[in-house]
Amino acid sequence: MTSACRLYLITPPRIDDPARFAALLADVFDAGDVACLQLRLKGATDEDILHAGEVLMPVCHERDVAFLLNDRPDLAAALGADGVHVGQEDMPYAQARRIMGAEAMIGVTCHDSRHLAITAAEEGADYVAFGAFYPTATKQARTRADTDLLSWWSALMEVPVVAIGGITVANCAPLVRAGADFLAVCGGVWDYADGPAAAVRDFNRAIGNAAADMSRI
Repeated sequence: MTSACRLYLITPPRIDDPARFAALLADVFDAGDVACLQLRLKGATDEDILHAGEVLMPVCHERDVAFLLNDRPDLAAALGADGVHVGQEDMPYAQARRIMGAEAMIGVTCHDSRHLAITAAEEGADYVAFGAFYPTATKQARTRADTDLLSWWSALMEVPVVAIGGITVANCAPLVRAGADFLAVCGGVWDYADGPAAAVRDFNRAIGNAAADMSRI
């Protein structure tokens, strides 16, 4: 488990020009700490996903940022990605592990369910993801999670926990204080009023301030 909360960045759902986005991504990474990037292109063809991965993955690795793919272990394996994230309606964890191999990072969406999270951890998931914690326009959120879920998990389990759903610079502090190891953010970075690089700087500042508050308790 990480000792401090970190950013888990998710791409916009559409990337028209991967090369141009790669330049933006480099600036974003250079602005502050980012643990990983999840490539999530909803509705894109396999060819487009593979092309985007081939362009973006080197930018990640040059800056020691893990590169994950959403939903598709087959494409992640073909790319040589660091890992994959699977939802409850995607490929089962065990099958994803067989495709990706023992060394890959595999995370599992667990919504607001303690049972799903415990099952994923027992099967060997590298992290579990709870959410949505706040209203989000990025995707249709079927469940709403509470910070008590993060506190419960972090107190009992060593498997890292990711908080997701509507997270912004303004509302992230309670999630950090509750024990989130990672904050999965999409619109909170790409739609930030001052730009994505400023969002990463401000997220890291907010995370640091929340962590400092915890140390004073």
